[in-house]
Amino acid sequence: MSNIIDATGYNCPIPVLKARKAIKSIDAGEEIVVLASDPASAIDIPHFCNTAGHELLEQSEEEGVFRYLIRKIA
Repeated sequence: MSNIIDATGYNCPIPVLKARKAIKSIDAGEEIVVLASDPASAIDIPHFCNTAGHELLEQSEEEGVFRYLIRKIA
Protein backbone atom coordinates (compact mmCIF):
# COMPACT_ATOMS: atom_id res chain seq x y z
CA MET A 1 0.00 0.00 0.00
CA SER A 2 1.35 3.41 -0.97
CA ASN A 3 1.46 6.43 1.29
CA ILE A 4 -0.28 9.41 -0.34
CA ILE A 5 1.34 12.82 0.07
CA ASP A 6 -1.05 15.62 -0.92
CA ALA A 7 0.99 18.66 -1.87
CA THR A 8 -1.70 20.24 -4.05
CA GLY A 9 -2.01 23.97 -3.57
CA TYR A 10 1.69 24.36 -2.77
CA ASN A 11 4.38 25.71 -5.06
CA CYS A 12 7.75 24.04 -5.43
CA PRO A 13 9.88 23.26 -3.56
CA ILE A 14 7.16 22.23 -1.05
CA PRO A 15 6.10 19.08 -2.99
CA VAL A 16 9.73 17.94 -3.09
CA LEU A 17 10.24 18.70 0.61
CA LYS A 18 7.09 16.76 1.50
CA ALA A 19 8.26 13.85 -0.68
CA ARG A 20 11.70 13.87 0.95
CA LYS A 21 10.18 13.81 4.44
CA ALA A 22 7.82 10.96 3.52
CA ILE A 23 10.62 8.93 1.90
CA LYS A 24 12.65 9.16 5.11
CA SER A 25 9.79 7.60 7.07
CA ILE A 26 9.45 4.44 4.93
CA ASP A 27 11.65 1.41 4.30
CA ALA A 28 13.56 0.63 1.12
CA GLY A 29 11.26 -0.95 -1.45
CA GLU A 30 8.17 0.86 -0.16
CA GLU A 31 6.36 3.45 -2.27
CA ILE A 32 4.77 6.85 -1.90
CA VAL A 33 2.37 8.74 -4.14
CA VAL A 34 2.89 12.49 -4.38
CA LEU A 35 0.04 14.68 -5.64
CA ALA A 36 0.97 18.21 -6.73
CA SER A 37 -0.71 21.05 -8.58
CA ASP A 38 2.43 23.07 -9.39
CA PRO A 39 3.49 22.42 -13.01
CA ALA A 40 7.13 22.86 -11.94
CA SER A 41 6.79 19.58 -10.03
CA ALA A 42 7.05 17.82 -13.42
CA ILE A 43 10.70 18.88 -13.41
CA ASP A 44 11.42 18.97 -9.68
CA ILE A 45 10.07 15.55 -8.61
CA PRO A 46 11.94 13.56 -11.31
CA HIS A 47 15.09 15.55 -10.50
CA PHE A 48 14.67 14.73 -6.80
CA CYS A 49 14.32 11.03 -7.62
CA ASN A 50 17.40 11.05 -9.85
CA THR A 51 19.62 12.88 -7.40
CA ALA A 52 18.40 10.98 -4.31
CA GLY A 53 18.55 7.60 -6.05
CA HIS A 54 14.86 6.72 -5.81
CA GLU A 55 12.80 5.19 -8.61
CA LEU A 56 10.06 7.22 -10.29
CA LEU A 57 7.67 4.42 -11.29
CA GLU A 58 4.84 6.53 -12.73
CA GLN A 59 4.21 10.15 -13.62
CA SER A 60 0.84 11.42 -14.84
CA GLU A 61 -1.35 14.51 -14.92
CA GLU A 62 -5.13 14.75 -14.81
CA GLU A 63 -7.14 17.95 -14.53
CA GLY A 64 -4.19 19.96 -13.26
CA VAL A 65 -3.10 17.43 -10.63
CA PHE A 66 0.24 15.75 -11.15
CA ARG A 67 0.68 12.27 -9.67
CA TYR A 68 4.05 10.66 -8.98
CA LEU A 69 4.62 7.10 -7.77
CA ILE A 70 8.05 6.83 -6.15
CA ARG A 71 9.82 3.75 -4.77
CA LYS A 72 12.46 4.21 -2.11
CA ILE A 73 15.65 2.48 -3.18
CA ALA A 74 17.96 2.94 -0.21
